[in-house]
Amino acid sequence: MNVEAQLISPAPIRRTLRVRASQEKAFDTFVAAMGSWWLKGHSLLASPQRDVVVEPRAGGRWYEVGEDGSEQDWGKVLGWQRPERVLLAWQLNADWAYDPDFQTDVEVRFAADGDHTIVDFEHRGLDRFGERAQETRDGMDGGWGELLAGYQAAVEG
Repeated sequence: MNVEAQLISPAPIRRTLRVRASQEKAFDTFVAAMGSWWLKGHSLLASPQRDVVVEPRAGGRWYEVGEDGSEQDWGKVLGWQRPERVLLAWQLNADWAYDPDFQTDVEVRFAADGDHTIVDFEHRGLDRFGERAQETRDGMDGGWGELLAGYQAAVEG
C-alpha cells in the first residue's frame, strides 16, 4: 500500500480590530504612519530603525529606513484603494532576508463602523515558506499580534 504524506498548509494569520478612528485615519495610520507603531526591534538594519515606508500607490515600495539613512526592502505595494484596502507583498523569506523572487501577501481592509473602523488583517500564502512554513507562521503570529496592538494604540492615541 502506497501511503503519501499529506501536508496541511498553515492557516493565514488573521486579526480583526475595531479601532476608535475614522476609516481614513485608520487607513492612513496603518500605511503612512507605519514607522510610528512598528516595533523598532523588528528590523533588518544594522542601524537603528528610523521609519517604515509604504509608498502610496500600487507598484510602490515597502521598506524600512535606518537612522543612518540606510534602506532595507521588505516588499512592495500590490493594491492601493484608500481608504478601504491595501495589499502588500511580504518578500522576506523564512531566514528574514529580502528575496525579490519570494512573496506572501498581507491584506488589510478598513470598513467604517459608526465612529469606529473595523480593520481586517490577513497574512496569507504562508505555505510558500516551504518546510519551515509552520514554524515561521507560529513566530509571525505573535509578532503580528504585538504590531497590531501598537497600531491600535497609535491610531486611537
